Amino acid sequence: MSVAIVGGGFTGLSTALSLAEQGVDVIVLEAREPGWGASGRNGGQVNPGLKHDPDVVEKDFGPDLGRRMVTLSWNAPNVVFDLVKRHQIQCEARQSGTLRAAYTDAVARGVRASHEQGARRGMPVELLERDGMRAATGTDRYLCALLDRRGGHLNPLSYARGLAQAAVQAGAAVHGGTRVTKVSRQGGRWRVETPAGTVSAEKLVIATNGYTDGLWPDLARTIVPVYSGIVASEPIPEDVARAVFPARSSLYEMGQVTTYYRLDDRNRVLMGGRCQQRAVGRADEMDFLRRYALKLWPQLAPYRFTHGWNGQLGVTMDYYPHIHEPADGVLVCLGYNGRGVAMSTTMGPALARRVVGGAAAEIDMPITDLKTIPLQGLWRPAVAARIAYGRIRDYLHV
Repeated sequence: MSVAIVGGGFTGLSTALSLAEQGVDVIVLEAREPGWGASGRNGGQVNPGLKHDPDVVEKDFGPDLGRRMVTLSWNAPNVVFDLVKRHQIQCEARQSGTLRAAYTDAVARGVRASHEQGARRGMPVELLERDGMRAATGTDRYLCALLDRRGGHLNPLSYARGLAQAAVQAGAAVHGGTRVTKVSRQGGRWRVETPAGTVSAEKLVIATNGYTDGLWPDLARTIVPVYSGIVASEPIPEDVARAVFPARSSLYEMGQVTTYYRLDDRNRVLMGGRCQQRAVGRADEMDFLRRYALKLWPQLAPYRFTHGWNGQLGVTMDYYPHIHEPADGVLVCLGYNGRGVAMSTTMGPALARRVVGGAAAEIDMPITDLKTIPLQGLWRPAVAARIAYGRIRDYLHV
């Protein structure tokens, strides 16, 4: 069997690795370089779960598929950290837990409900109340948080490059600087055209997520590409780092507009959140993130924020990842809604199983039809307006 994968982010590389390990002839075609998109430019958080709580997932998809989706998604960080260990990927991986934090009463009720649902299912989750959060984060900001020790963080670009290397060592071909310009059916195979040449393959996987273009009809109109930005401080002294974020977990705030942060191995504070809906590459272009870090920890005032970047993630209207089979031998997976490090990695073996086994091979996520979003072409001003609205609501605690 031969498989062509369009997109060299976590989804494409994880799928390629899994296929190559099964002896499949697989080639990855990436327009830039492996990890160039949001895979290499995210906050490095390896978070368990989906956007929706387990009870909602099981209600939406039923007790069988819903339960399998919950198990798959909440265990996803273990898949990442096991891959890192197995392939000795040098990416500053730290399985130190994920904190879902609340600073308003309304959100705190939701966090406590999430904890109850996880605990009821036997998950290794803990609820930290205000004192516990102060001890974990060095700030009085939070009322409570859900701690899941399966989560953690890593350097995402190093992880992407490590996945690419592992895939190549397993037998896959990975080509950067190779934009796919056209795909077409020809004699029972897929003809994949690039400026450098043409690939013929039995199966095609499209894994372009937030950078999806017009390659497949209407696919780009099924998601909203949203920029998320990160600023990084200069390395701070160890005693300051211990005071700022003693737990060294990954943390994201539950609110109208998500903010997230962590400390890396050099004690740099990485603060992330929604930002301008265009490409930016300097910390001063996202100074609101630096100001928020100082709100949490005034002791950071003497230290500069030296780097800033952003990437385009894919958001779906129902906040679930979308898997499609729009034609015979074609598989599409995109739309991780800010949980891409863990979920896109985990989808790799699932997609590989579907590619090899065909329609008879069940996976633990629904396979749905393409559904375009009305007025999707207006996404940029719409997202900017939604972020502004959310910031106001968060400020007013409503």
